[in-house]
Amino acid sequence: MNRYQLEHIIRAAAGNADTREIIVIGSQSILGTYPDAPQELLVSMEADVYPKDCPEHSIVIDGSIGERSMFHETFGYYAHGVDETTAVLPSGWQGRLVRVENENTRGSIGWCLEPHDLAVSKLVAAREKDLVFVAALLSHRMVSKETLRERLNTTSFEKAEGRTLALARLDRLGR
Repeated sequence: MNRYQLEHIIRAAAGNADTREIIVIGSQSILGTYPDAPQELLVSMEADVYPKDCPEHSIVIDGSIGERSMFHETFGYYAHGVDETTAVLPSGWQGRLVRVENENTRGSIGWCLEPHDLAVSKLVAAREKDLVFVAALLSHRMVSKETLRERLNTTSFEKAEGRTLALARLDRLGR
């Protein structure tokens, strides 16, 4: 997915969910800060999104522009309607969101995760593709290990060992 495609998803998601503001929390939120991000970070053809003020309307997004929808078949990319609990994020993430609004979003606003907050969510999720993504962010110097460590220390975890495991993953990737 590229920045133009993400802007299209923001516009379509907002229109279908009858809202103006969309939160983008998946990997493609990297396009908020880095519109020309390296190709290895843009392999997903899906953007994880939800309406900022009415997350329960994400089901409308899934139905209208989600996987296997006419939108997906037409454009080759799609939105996955999620909610605010989909990603584990550090304290204060809402205040660091990156605004995407331009002619292509046609008055709609996309709020993308700041790259360090995105990387924290990936370190917590810990799927292979997530760790590859964080490794690429680190290798391209798009995030710093020190800031990631600080953010992980402000993240709430369900289990006590969650932070320890995420920090260990960061140490392995940051070598």
